[in-house]
Amino acid sequence: MVATRAGIVDMNNPDSGRARQAALVVGALGVVYGDIGTSPLYALRECFNPAHGVSLTPENVLGIVSLVFWAMTLIVSVKYLALVMRADNKGEGGILALLWLAVPEREAGGRRVTRWLLALGVFGAALLYGDGIITPAVTVLGAVEGLEVIVPGFEPYVAPLSILILVALFSVQRFGTGRVGSVFGPVMLVWFGALAVLGLRGIWQAPEVLQALSPHHAVRFLAHHGRIAFVVLGSVFLVVTGAEALYADMGHFGLKPIRQAWFALVFPSLLLNYLGEGGLLLTDPAAARNPFYLLAPSWARVPLVGLATAAAVIASQALISGAYSLTMQAVQMGYLPRLHIRHTSHSTRGQIYMPQVNGFLMVACVGLVLGFQSSARLAGAYGIAVSLTMLTTTVLFFAVA
Repeated sequence: MVATRAGIVDMNNPDSGRARQAALVVGALGVVYGDIGTSPLYALRECFNPAHGVSLTPENVLGIVSLVFWAMTLIVSVKYLALVMRADNKGEGGILALLWLAVPEREAGGRRVTRWLLALGVFGAALLYGDGIITPAVTVLGAVEGLEVIVPGFEPYVAPLSILILVALFSVQRFGTGRVGSVFGPVMLVWFGALAVLGLRGIWQAPEVLQALSPHHAVRFLAHHGRIAFVVLGSVFLVVTGAEALYADMGHFGLKPIRQAWFALVFPSLLLNYLGEGGLLLTDPAAARNPFYLLAPSWARVPLVGLATAAAVIASQALISGAYSLTMQAVQMGYLPRLHIRHTSHSTRGQIYMPQVNGFLMVACVGLVLGFQSSARLAGAYGIAVSLTMLTTTVLFFAVA
């Protein structure tokens, strides 16, 4: 028997190790990739928000879809999975783990640069808490809003139904990320399969959307639109909103399962879906009001709303779990008072539950839903929080490197 970051593996039984690895990959789908996996619900719609003033010409559609593809490739595949996640603190990831590596305890009271890094790390941790509050609210709202496409006049019921779903989500957290992931993982397998199928349908309608894989469309869009392009980039960032959660949740599942899930399933499914939404916009610019749901045939929209709602609930899990890990690290580093930490797994050290943090996140999420009422109003704050968090991670990783 050998202990690893992923848990306990019986070296005399290779099948046991493979089964454990497969279970961690499926669990990672349900906990780690829910956030980034539900970005198609609202990301491309927000890129073409009428407030941005971007016309729905073929050049603009190809340019924005190209930005989406290269954002996922460079930020998630290269920055986080290839580079940042190599910097772990005894198997734990996240901004505070990175801060611990950048500023060893013996230097904590030392040089001026060190004090700035400490301040930056704590600021980044606060931003990640912000992500953990906004993510459940915006994803659940974005999913439930699909009912407005099917049932005209449903708008007054979106916020109350979203609050009921959020309360139910936070109520099951006490069972632990391992058990939650084992339930959520298979649902996310179905979700990513649906994303891929819908995407293929859109690509079939307009194969020319595949041109967006060339970076020159992204560069041309940025060069020709000036300030507007900068505003649109804030919406493009919505496609990588879960990237920071990959790092924060590393202690729950380990690096290898998270990488395998991304390259084998998550990235291909997301790419196909964004290309499919772009193909739909090339053939029907009016679909920009909700390209994700309008990509599906009319008979499939009701079950798709149900599946999207389940996926949105699961999406919230990534940042909720990340908030637990972040809080535990903050307690260990002396930045927060001691809080009750419940370990929910006998084999995986990083799987924890913190009731006080869970209660705080639930109240804050419900408050956001009551205050903003729609995912479109929350999207701007979401993009700012995500981009600043990623910038903080970049600076700290540079210090570590």
